[in-house]
Amino acid sequence: MLLVPGSANLAAPLQENSTTPGENPDSTETIVLAGGCFWCLESDLEKLPGVVEAVSGYSGGHVANPSYRQVSSGNTGHREVVEVTFDSRMLPLEDLLQVFWRNIDPLDHGGQFCDRGEQYTSAIFVTTPQQREVAEASLDAVQAQLADQPIATPVLPASPFYSAEDYHQDYAKTNSLRYNYYRWRCGRDQRLKQVWGDTMSGSEKA
Repeated sequence: MLLVPGSANLAAPLQENSTTPGENPDSTETIVLAGGCFWCLESDLEKLPGVVEAVSGYSGGHVANPSYRQVSSGNTGHREVVEVTFDSRMLPLEDLLQVFWRNIDPLDHGGQFCDRGEQYTSAIFVTTPQQREVAEASLDAVQAQLADQPIATPVLPASPFYSAEDYHQDYAKTNSLRYNYYRWRCGRDQRLKQVWGDTMSGSEKA
């Protein structure tokens, strides 16, 4: 990123619940999602009712405790990711993934939007067989909706997650002017509109 100053299920609304997120430990899950710039994905996902925490970081590579500079080089095998902790009673994984898909371009094999390279490619990192089953079903639904266009977002087994540097966390809140300029310049929401139409889940729909 630049550091600069048709499935009916997919269209279903998120379920509403009055329970406070995180108060049911048995229903709390964690999943790691890669969708290009983690500033953007973190910002969009942490707004969802039922999300307990969203943390920007790195996963999928072969270097322990990588830095942003190392990951940005494209030589560590890591992707920029967001580790999402959520209350599945308030926000079922199916619904979380519905929002995730509409925050990415699943047809892009070379990155996401203006950010290019393996470190910006999309993926779903699952931690349990149940998560894999749900994730693969959601991928199949997206593939059916987008017809014959090959989906570039794999479902992968979880690998070590490393939290990104503090200045990357909640970047949309702490550096809103730079964040909004980056997001506009990168064309993220414009491309989401092209892929998903009125069902996009980018900042214009948040």
